[in-house]
Amino acid sequence: MAARGNSLKRRLRSSGGKLLRRFRLLPGGVPDGLGDDDRLGETVLEGDVILYFPDTLESLYQLDDWFGPLRELHRQRGVTIVCMDSRVAAALRERVEMTVITVARDATLDALILRSDTKLILYVNYNPLNTAPLRSRSALHVSLLHGDSDKGVSVSNQIKAYDFSFVAGQAAIDRLERYSTLFDARTRCIPVGRPSLDTDRVPASSRPEGAPRTVLYAPTWEGGQASVAYSSLLTQSEMIVRSLVAAGLQVIYRPHPLTGVRVPAFGEADAQLRELLAERGQEVAERHGIQRDFARADLMICDVSAVATDWLATGKPLLVTEPARAEGGPREAATRLLQTAPRLTEEQAPRAGELALEQITEDPQREQRRELTEYYLGDTTPGASLHRFLDACTDLTVLRDQLWASIQEEGTAS
Repeated sequence: MAARGNSLKRRLRSSGGKLLRRFRLLPGGVPDGLGDDDRLGETVLEGDVILYFPDTLESLYQLDDWFGPLRELHRQRGVTIVCMDSRVAAALRERVEMTVITVARDATLDALILRSDTKLILYVNYNPLNTAPLRSRSALHVSLLHGDSDKGVSVSNQIKAYDFSFVAGQAAIDRLERYSTLFDARTRCIPVGRPSLDTDRVPASSRPEGAPRTVLYAPTWEGGQASVAYSSLLTQSEMIVRSLVAAGLQVIYRPHPLTGVRVPAFGEADAQLRELLAERGQEVAERHGIQRDFARADLMICDVSAVATDWLATGKPLLVTEPARAEGGPREAATRLLQTAPRLTEEQAPRAGELALEQITEDPQREQRRELTEYYLGDTTPGASLHRFLDACTDLTVLRDQLWASIQEEGTAS
């Protein structure tokens, strides 16, 4: 009787979970797990590559910089995007032509990878749910991440879970060598630049003739914990915008997609800043790629984040905010970019317009930034980064085939 009662409880819990998922009543950040498992059966995926994305819609922005490179990779090797959330899969099917599936059960995923002879599995974050495909021995696992920055999270110990990591340039390798332990960044990191700068590039000629001098203000979000709270939104944003407008500069405000998700005060600050921008006839940019804003701006003000690295490719001046110092607060890597780029402190924020004009007209760090660009991004000649990315994927598929054949031979011999 006890066993029968436990079985009934399990069925009730399972039914309740299905209802929660079907009616979208799950907590934010939890994938709904409404998988295609039952219809996948003996399906064999076309192509060599899986992009694994177990997150929810809030994190979909992490794929933005990879859509273009993935399309090119799909043409060469075939890519399938595997999700854990049916809502994410539906959104992706509207944006990409490659196959998108939702897999809820680990056993389904294991069999699918092996049956399809998948060679590479790519990941754009360190989500703990990545462990589902990471169990597979038959594929190589490659961390892409969704940006290269001097944030503390860029040297996470989680990098050790992946066979290789594609990084932007030598700066990332040196950062990992300096701040990681028991990790050989020189052999496990492959510099590919930022291939989205090739696939998503917007020519500078697209800027309207006679447009006023323009500043892109792109603060990061509040961060998952105090040690990575680099955002200037609460402490500097209003002073920065007022000063820029007073100096006669046009402002493009580009908020981070996760702004206010963890700390409501950041959402409130974002709303207030939008009101101020609307009153002053300025722009909020959200529904287009960041390359369009890069092309239109003469200078960018940002926090410690990946947009600073990507901006280097424009060759234009940059101001990086300096977060307030506090116990348990944000920690910065001692890097060449943060030592070279002018920093904007909270005390200097009321002079942001004056400082921005000085940088635009005089650009005293121009030569230093050229060196930084090569150090952080490698060759930025149009097309060079995309070629490095595609070649690296090809090289790893060859390596995988060699390693997997060796494993199978050893298994046969035993």
